[in-house]
Amino acid sequence: MSGQKKIKVPGGSATGPVETAASPASQASLAAIGLILLACLCFSGLDATAKYLSQSLPPLQIVWMRFVVHVVLALIIFQVWKTPSLFKTKRPLLQIVRAFCLLATTTGNFLAVQHLQLAETMSIMFAAPFVVTALAGPMLGEWAGIRRWAAILVGFIGVLIVTQPGSGEMHWAAIYAVAALFFYALYALLTRKLAATDSSASMLLISAAVAAIAMTPAGFSVWVTPSNWFDWGLLLSTGVYGCVGHLIFIQAHRLAPAPVLAPFIYVQIVWMVTLGYFVFNDVPTVSTIIGASIVVASGLYILYREQLKAS
Repeated sequence: MSGQKKIKVPGGSATGPVETAASPASQASLAAIGLILLACLCFSGLDATAKYLSQSLPPLQIVWMRFVVHVVLALIIFQVWKTPSLFKTKRPLLQIVRAFCLLATTTGNFLAVQHLQLAETMSIMFAAPFVVTALAGPMLGEWAGIRRWAAILVGFIGVLIVTQPGSGEMHWAAIYAVAALFFYALYALLTRKLAATDSSASMLLISAAVAAIAMTPAGFSVWVTPSNWFDWGLLLSTGVYGCVGHLIFIQAHRLAPAPVLAPFIYVQIVWMVTLGYFVFNDVPTVSTIIGASIVVASGLYILYREQLKAS
């Protein structure tokens, strides 16, 4: 943004255009918002694929293969054989706790989507920004302002319009989604905390490796061989969605505070409604369209605020 401002010069004063430099922190926040939107798309693809596969394969097998492929892909991306130091961490305990939070989130989601619609599962997960925003202050020292809390509340109202709680009896499997949302909030906060000391590579590798090892006994015990190459491809793709999505997720939290990114999880309802329509023939209702519009509007408001800071 430029404007006219009086500038002191030797021997007098002059008036001329002055360029106001954008805040580096605000520019980083804008980039982080773009990354978190892309990460949400990957996670939506992961959940939709898991729901489709759960019709013929055990959810625990899908969870296991998701992390196994994740590990293999991460090893290739970072070429760990050349730089084994990538596995080093300054906070091993936090890394392990974060890994189990990710495992619990993934398992809870996969078990939930087996019985619930994608939109129902996501509607419960959309309570996560409240948890993230509330805990980011005491855990990370990142306190949210009134405008950001208002945007989160508006976004949540949009989700309520989409899901219309109380209009029907919720399936008992919703408890899996509730557990997943709390573990996701902890995972997001620990990601932000570890981003200050550990590399993206170590967080991506350690979280997947711990989860893959922990799930190996369960994965073997329930194994069902996919019946065709298409299902094999989908099963392997879960690891790709997970690896790429979490790599982007980590980078986003390296660039911006958790409360800034929390509202943008709401945009995932758009991805979920779209995938639900094309993959599972779930036609969005008028209330879904209205609610999704409110959700997007709340995220755009935060984006607008960040652009003002950057200008």
